[in-house]
Amino acid sequence: MAGRNGRTVRDLRRANRAIVLQRLYFDGPLSRFELGPATGLSSGSVSNVVADLLADGVLEEAGSVDSDGGRPRTLLRVAPAGGHMIGVDVGETRVRVELFDIALTELARTEKLLGPEGYEVDVVVGHIRDAVTEVLAAAGIAPERLLGVGIGVPGIVERTPDSGAVVHGQTIGWDAVALESLLRERCELPPTVPYFIDNGARTLGQAEMWFGAGRGARSAIVVLFGSGVGACVVTPEAEDGRAVEGGHLTVRVGGRRCRCGALGCLEAYAGAQGLLERWRERGGRAPDGSGQESALTALIADPGARALLDETAEYIGAGLADLINLFQPERILIGGWAGLRLGPALLPGIRRHAAAYALRYPAERVTIDLGGLGPDAVTVGAAVLPLADFFAHGGSRAAPAPESPRPAWQTALEERAPR
Repeated sequence: MAGRNGRTVRDLRRANRAIVLQRLYFDGPLSRFELGPATGLSSGSVSNVVADLLADGVLEEAGSVDSDGGRPRTLLRVAPAGGHMIGVDVGETRVRVELFDIALTELARTEKLLGPEGYEVDVVVGHIRDAVTEVLAAAGIAPERLLGVGIGVPGIVERTPDSGAVVHGQTIGWDAVALESLLRERCELPPTVPYFIDNGARTLGQAEMWFGAGRGARSAIVVLFGSGVGACVVTPEAEDGRAVEGGHLTVRVGGRRCRCGALGCLEAYAGAQGLLERWRERGGRAPDGSGQESALTALIADPGARALLDETAEYIGAGLADLINLFQPERILIGGWAGLRLGPALLPGIRRHAAAYALRYPAERVTIDLGGLGPDAVTVGAAVLPLADFFAHGGSRAAPAPESPRPAWQTALEERAPR
């Protein structure tokens, strides 16, 4: 039966379960008495919701605390073993896959290196398929226990009614790749296990906002530096964050040609691939056979590369200044494997140049720091996508309705941890 606002009793029950779950997840353990004011629900509603969630195995008791003159109060928390998520990072040099419980404790991981074939679609899909099988076997988790598989990819993700998530990755040669359909065909997972595919910079941003250096901020920009450059912008109007092509801001008119084909992009100067090319043009040399990560480490240690690094800090500062002027964020966080390696050497210069290129008012109100979650942040953020969907459905394993224009996990991300 629907009320005047169109909401059914089932909708209300699911919403109440979602409120209790999220509050316990971010602020728990809490007692039933504390959940009332924390959620705005009546004591009767709290009791009913908690009883349901305990019966479903989603909540568990976590000890007790003394009350003022009464019986001890039982504490409740979200049961870590109540479900599991897989996070996948389709990175520039490897595909990293991690299995988590609901508390985001890592249970297993594996990595598949990308060889000379690079981002060939069949290879990437095969790596994801094999890695998912491996982590489930390593942890002894049945596929049916999965709340979902979250995947962070380079490129723009379009959601279509026929093929699900379609990836437009111009810089990696992916032209409308129906990734979700391919995974459905080739991965040996039950059809009830949903896939959640999004831009890797956005999953990085989500992880930092929920659990890392962005927690507590109302607005932030999280920039991912790897072979290329991407960014996630979180504002009060887009609290779930949106991916922007920050690597393709023009920082030099008529400059170097970027992987995207344009001239003067930030990525051509500050992405690991572009930076290493500039180093080699100036006589720098990495150890024979070294990959991008080892080569970047050698570049940073090269005394002769100091001027190059200073120049790179200015390019990054100029690019961040554009983002500061456009979005006026409270914080800018630099992450990604290359960003975390370059950050300690470049951060002072980046801050100085960003302040010089940006308008004074927003520049004085932003902080620029490194991300707080390390190189695994993309996989953590990818795993958050099925977790958010689980919350949005009140602790139910039901997947979002296919006809829904807005996935439930996006709504849940907007209602993330309290500020």
